[in-house]
Amino acid sequence: MDKLNNLLQELGVSKVRLSKYLGVSRQMVYNYLVLDSLDKWPKEKKILLLQLLDLKDGSDEELSKIKVDTEYLMNVEKRLNIGVKNGDLDNFLDLKGLDKESRILLNDIAFLLKEKLEENKNNDVYAVKYLYNLLQSMDNVPEIKYMLAYMAKTNGFINSEEFAFNEDKQYIFEAILYAALNLYNNGGASKSKVAENRRKFVQEIEAKKEEKLSRTQQLNTTRIQALKELGYTEINEGNAAEVFEKIAEIQSRKV
Repeated sequence: MDKLNNLLQELGVSKVRLSKYLGVSRQMVYNYLVLDSLDKWPKEKKILLLQLLDLKDGSDEELSKIKVDTEYLMNVEKRLNIGVKNGDLDNFLDLKGLDKESRILLNDIAFLLKEKLEENKNNDVYAVKYLYNLLQSMDNVPEIKYMLAYMAKTNGFINSEEFAFNEDKQYIFEAILYAALNLYNNGGASKSKVAENRRKFVQEIEAKKEEKLSRTQQLNTTRIQALKELGYTEINEGNAAEVFEKIAEIQSRKV
């Protein structure tokens, strides 16, 4: 099985894509790959794998003879893509405008999230929800991208010297985050020591919430006033432009 694992790694076939191709969970793929023989795999899954890699029996001798060249790699990729087509997001989501790499990435992300939500181990549904919130905030908080890059580096997914964003800021952020996590993981920070920073953190969040609520209430009040002045009861497609213009006018009176 070591030869099989090495071949899959050389081909760049991730556990996520292989699990989609085989129609099983990612954890099940891990379970299959630690078995000492392909003969211990479920028969239908073994056949699918042999078809993917163009093998007859999957023996070590046969695996040793495989030459991973461009032609072989492309053929495996083609079979893999065909095999996962039924689970492709194309079936329920318009992916026009995305290149092949982006489509594959989106499919892999969707598959992983679906798996997390189905298993819901350790309240993973909350983690997925927070991930959604993180993606919503990414355009306004560039540090989110730096944090994601840091996590990818520490887990060995990308090179430590890869800087896809602002290199100077990313460099500084990674150094600070490394120091902070070292302090956290090595017991250098107790709850009592960080209590004051925690209090400031909560105060800042609450202040932002109050500011957002105030702006929302103010906008709602202005909207109601605009509708009243124009003699309307609601905003619709026919009067939207006029109402928004009136809202802007009312706001300008207060400047």
